[in-house]
Amino acid sequence: MIDSAIATTAERPGRIPAESQAGFPRHIAIIMDGNGRWAQRRNLPRIEGHRQGVASVRRVTEHAARLGVEQLTLYCLSSENWRRPEAELQFLMLLLEQYMIEERTLLLREGIRPVMIGSREGLPPATLTAIDETISLCAKNTGMRLCLAVNYGGRGEIVTAAQALARQVAAGQLSPEAIDEKSFAAQLETAGMPDPDLLIRTAGEMRISNFLLWQVSYAELWVTSQTWPEFGAAELDQAINAFCTRERRFGGLTQP
Repeated sequence: MIDSAIATTAERPGRIPAESQAGFPRHIAIIMDGNGRWAQRRNLPRIEGHRQGVASVRRVTEHAARLGVEQLTLYCLSSENWRRPEAELQFLMLLLEQYMIEERTLLLREGIRPVMIGSREGLPPATLTAIDETISLCAKNTGMRLCLAVNYGGRGEIVTAAQALARQVAAGQLSPEAIDEKSFAAQLETAGMPDPDLLIRTAGEMRISNFLLWQVSYAELWVTSQTWPEFGAAELDQAINAFCTRERRFGGLTQP
């Protein structure tokens, strides 16, 4: 049972045994929602919620890596989040910069390989430098891929991919008939990555919010009313256990 495998891992850090990995999610994506609400319920400034959210990132990342998850994708900042107050955005950028610097020891110890998807446009130079330096430092790690979606939007990603294919067609390098799902996916920022098996959203919201629109077509959804600062290893285990009880048919029928 996957429950017993997770319990064993909690007692003794390490990967889930191979015989327990049937039906285990290779790729988990998380919409980290509710930082502001967590703070407001405690009469704290919103930025304190974001600060506590970083602690949850640390807990969940380390636990996912030790469970043997192949990829963890975190929705850090959407392309729509620029509508927020300037002071809050500046604080978010500072937190991201600090995270990329302060977590290097953890990333190296656990063999985690960070990558980033999303537009670099508008991100502060200091934040980009911290991201780039950490990605370079951990490039040879062979453990879990940690994909940070920063200034990311699913619709924009799909438009950019369509434009790239249109340019190839216009240049005579590709025929329209040759465009299929595989060639389209190759133009996405997630090219070469597995599609998410499990999509988690915190704070009880029942929407995808422009996150990995193409990639989550067959992902199993798991929503919790807990806000992101309240989410940790136990909640991740709960989501994985729920995933492991589901039958994924991908449009087919259950075999008798």
